[in-house]
Amino acid sequence: MKLFTRYDIIAFVIILIPFIYLASVWGALPDQVPIHWNAEGEIDNYGDKIMLVIIPMAMPLLTYLIFIFAPIVDPKKRLDSKNKKFQSFKVLITGLMSALAVFIIYSSYNSANFASSVITIILGVLFIILGNYIKTLKPNYFIGIRTPWTLENENVWRKTHKTASVLWFVGGLFIVLLSFILPAKLNFTVFITITIAISIIPILHSYFIYRGEK
Repeated sequence: MKLFTRYDIIAFVIILIPFIYLASVWGALPDQVPIHWNAEGEIDNYGDKIMLVIIPMAMPLLTYLIFIFAPIVDPKKRLDSKNKKFQSFKVLITGLMSALAVFIIYSSYNSANFASSVITIILGVLFIILGNYIKTLKPNYFIGIRTPWTLENENVWRKTHKTASVLWFVGGLFIVLLSFILPAKLNFTVFITITIAISIIPILHSYFIYRGEK
């Protein structure tokens, strides 16, 4: 059995990118760098530059580790780590988190207003990828719409994720498209609204499906 697959090697390279980028700009960074921006993309808080090290650790690296350990600790053992779809999904999500980390470090390095539309575009793409993937998921405790009703009934899980798949794909597509059109503050509000909607609707839907099954 291989300890590391080609997907893991690709993920390792992706994880290293924000670390390498941070190292390349480290000497040029001031002691105090922007660490937070408001909804309009304006800097509203500064911190020690050492805090930037947390970004690549908390985003691509942590994401990858979750994908590694989730199949091991899953009580139902429904997450097949050898499955090509799971492996591809792991690499794609790790890549998005790496891109997000690089952008945040770049914004701190340039000490400029934060282009929040870039964040919403990346997260919109994340929703699109999730929408394509979750309809193939079997019941598990780590990825998907994990409600008492979906975890108790496999048919409820399947129907719920079929609905969520469409919602997340369409919602992600709208988020990406609107990010190019709307001004920063309105774009952020629309992003939050869509995110809440596509999160709550599948949960409610799973409950009503479960009641219907009963």
